[in-house]
Order: sequence, then structure tokens, then C-alpha cells
Amino acid sequence: MENEEKEIIEENLETPAETQEAPHKEEKEKDRRKRKIAEQAEQIKALTGEVEQARDQYLRLQAEWDNYRRRTARERIELIDNAAKDVLAGFLPVLDDCERAMKVLRDSDAASAAVEGTELIYNKLMGYLNQRGVERIEALGAAFDTDYHEAVAQFPVEDPEKKNTVIDVTQQGYTLNGKVIRFAKVVVGI
Repeated sequence: MENEEKEIIEENLETPAETQEAPHKEEKEKDRRKRKIAEQAEQIKALTGEVEQARDQYLRLQAEWDNYRRRTARERIELIDNAAKDVLAGFLPVLDDCERAMKVLRDSDAASAAVEGTELIYNKLMGYLNQRGVERIEALGAAFDTDYHEAVAQFPVEDPEKKNTVIDVTQQGYTLNGKVIRFAKVVVGI
């Protein structure tokens, strides 16, 4: 019986120790799980921040690309519209000579064929320039505007309505697609 008593005593001794360790082990396991969950939550938060930052960078890059594409398209259109500016501006003295020739031919006793021929050439040249976007600046009688006119002389006028208006045009001005390629040289009433 001694053996049996020893076993019973040993069992009783082991049982309280085991029962004391079991709740302690469970608490340790719970703490370990909580720490692991907290670490994972921190990792999720960090990764979410990185994803948001990458998304923001992507959206900014996309916006920059769209702006670049629009700007280059606009510049390309302007370049095409104004590519022939120098060539078209080179035609303007020829146009002036045609106008002077027509005026001289009309004032003289020239044959009507010469007048008609010169007018035909002038009209074709003017039609071609108009198709390319060249337009005449109508200055005579208009208010003096430094955006379109260049004053070459001032002339005193008695009529107060003609003050600061264009009373004569010495050289016609032209625009190309709304931009001045040659200012109208004018005489302004003062």
C-alpha cells in the first residue's frame, strides 16, 4: 500500500501544479496572439500607407502625362499654323506692289486689259493668303490701337470725333490666324 499512497500523493502534487500552469500558459498564449495581431495590424497599416502613396504618385504622374500631351498637341498645332509665317509675310511686299500698280493703272490711261490682269493677279494672291489665315487689318477710320497700328505721323484735325482715330494708312497691316505679322502704318488725328 505504500506504493499506492505514494502514487496518490504524487498525483495530488502534480495536479495542483498542472492546474496552476494551465491558466498561466493560456494567458501567455493569449498575450502572444494579441502581440502577433498588433504586429500584423501595424504591418497592414504600413502597407496601406505605402499603397496610398503609390496610388497618389500614380495619379500625379497620370495628370502630368495628360498635361504634357495636351501642351505638346497645342504647341504642334500652333507650330503648324505659324510654320509658314515668314513665307507668307514675304508675300506682303508683293501684295503692296500689286495694290500700287492697280492704283497707278486706274489713274492712268492704261488699257483695261492691264488693269484687269493686275486685279486678277492681286485677287488670286489675296485669296491664297486668306486661305492660309492671312487677313487685312482694317485701320482707316478706326480708333488708334497700338496692338494693331503703328503711328508714323500725327495730323491735327478739327473734328473732335476724328481725334485719336486713323485718318490715313501708309502701309496695310496683316494678321496670321489672329496674330499680327505686320502692323498697319497709319497717320493718327490729334
